[in-house]
Amino acid sequence: MTPRIAPQDSPRRGKRNGDDGYGVTDPVRYPQSAPAPVRTKRAFILLLLTLFIPGSAQLVAGNRDLGRKALRVTFTVWALLIAAGIVALVNWPTLVNIATHRWGSLVLVIVLAALALFWAFLFLDTLRIIRPGLLAPGMRPIVAVCLVALMALTAGSLGYGAYLMNVGRGTLGTIFETRPAFDPVDGRYNFLLMGGDAGAGRVGLRPDSIQVVSVDAKTGQTVMFGIPRNFQNAPFPEDSPMHAVYPDGFNCGDECIINALYVDVEQNYAHLYPDAKNPGAEAMKDAVSGILGIEIQAYALVDMGGFEALVDAMGGITVDAGGWVPISSSTIPGTNQHYPPKGWIAPGVQELDGYHALWYARSREFATDYDRVQRQQCVMTAMVKQLDPATVLTRFQQLASAGEEVVETDIPSEQLGSFVSLAMKAKGQEIERLTIGPPDFGTPSDNFVTFPDFSQIHPRVQEMFIQEEETKEAGGDAGSKPDSGSDSSGDNNDGGADSGGTAEDTSANDGGAEAPAETPAEQAPEITEEYLQQLAVIGDTATLSSIVRGNGECSVP
Repeated sequence: MTPRIAPQDSPRRGKRNGDDGYGVTDPVRYPQSAPAPVRTKRAFILLLLTLFIPGSAQLVAGNRDLGRKALRVTFTVWALLIAAGIVALVNWPTLVNIATHRWGSLVLVIVLAALALFWAFLFLDTLRIIRPGLLAPGMRPIVAVCLVALMALTAGSLGYGAYLMNVGRGTLGTIFETRPAFDPVDGRYNFLLMGGDAGAGRVGLRPDSIQVVSVDAKTGQTVMFGIPRNFQNAPFPEDSPMHAVYPDGFNCGDECIINALYVDVEQNYAHLYPDAKNPGAEAMKDAVSGILGIEIQAYALVDMGGFEALVDAMGGITVDAGGWVPISSSTIPGTNQHYPPKGWIAPGVQELDGYHALWYARSREFATDYDRVQRQQCVMTAMVKQLDPATVLTRFQQLASAGEEVVETDIPSEQLGSFVSLAMKAKGQEIERLTIGPPDFGTPSDNFVTFPDFSQIHPRVQEMFIQEEETKEAGGDAGSKPDSGSDSSGDNNDGGADSGGTAEDTSANDGGAEAPAETPAEQAPEITEEYLQQLAVIGDTATLSSIVRGNGECSVP
């Protein structure tokens, strides 16, 4: 007689097949016999598991082998993030160097893209495990929407991060050079910043904005030197190729103002800089080194025509304007005069978009080149202070796109991390400023920029560094030296209006019986945009110049 199968075998078959025993009571792995509310709860739990611990849903309810592999990836990523956090606390520029390195950034792009695809795959596999057909009809679209939202939040964010990283990688590769890093000179990094203008009617690019930013390599303390575009007799160091061409400096007459040097070298002496991608910029570095008596190590050239896009990409800048600044119209044919201005930038704290920031930096109608130099320094200071990490992250794509169009530099890409670190240190400190010309060296009538005295310039440059060090040791007292315009702008915010009113009040107090008769005649009109425009229309440039004079006195709030 054939023996019967042992009773304990049946539950094993049932458990294996899901027909009986414990298998049918496990709603996580076998949801088909579970009530509808349990199935719904199970679906959301599996989605949350995939969100917070990718691979855990597969381990408890799906393909365990896939789950184990996914968890290994998850734990590896967590370990790397923890390590990156530790490095960020100890030496965060290292992370910037990795992210900006040509190969390091490529690895990051590939890793982020791969993680995005893998996480999306895990969510789709989680949907298969959920088995939407077992859910109540009303819950199916809700679960589907939640799945799509979580995929966009996780895989979508990683994919977008890979895209931004790739955009930045392309931008950095276009802007920055692959060349050996350079060391600080006398403890400082010295950068030449030029605003180039290749506008209509000009031959080649003319750097009308010439600024030097000197940064302490340890503290980030910064000094900015402004050089007027009409500076003459710029000397070249003896090791410069241009020293043999102009042994006594760039002194061929009125045509040899410093902003003409760039074009002169590009057209006539480019062969003297055979290894340079921009001979004109290299010659400018040599000339500015001779003017200031310090070594200029790198340059950055910003096309003024694209500067507007760069400021807009930042979200604008804020400056405290010291006086009225005209937005000039086109030149009247056959004259050096302009049609009445298209608009005005008023004194006081102003939030400037790219268009107005460009005009604030370049306008010199009714004013002088020296006022313009000071305003350019204000604009650059505002950009340094206001380009914070939050702005970079939220506007990265716009900044990268604008930067690629308007910036050229020979700064090595491998030093970006250390320079970003210095920039962050500089943000919280006062930037000292010196103009190599009026008002820091004489007045416009002294013609200092035409016949400069380098025995005065070089000591003043070194004094700025010594003074900066003393200020730092004293605790960074902002009152130790008023920079050009930072403290006086408030006293001049009303241009000629205040001065007229003050004289009026004085005469009324001291003039005795004649004062009442003189008061109406000397009453100064209110300075408004409409009043300035009326003066421009009737051609009263003398009054306009008296009102606009000193509009370079500005600061950054």
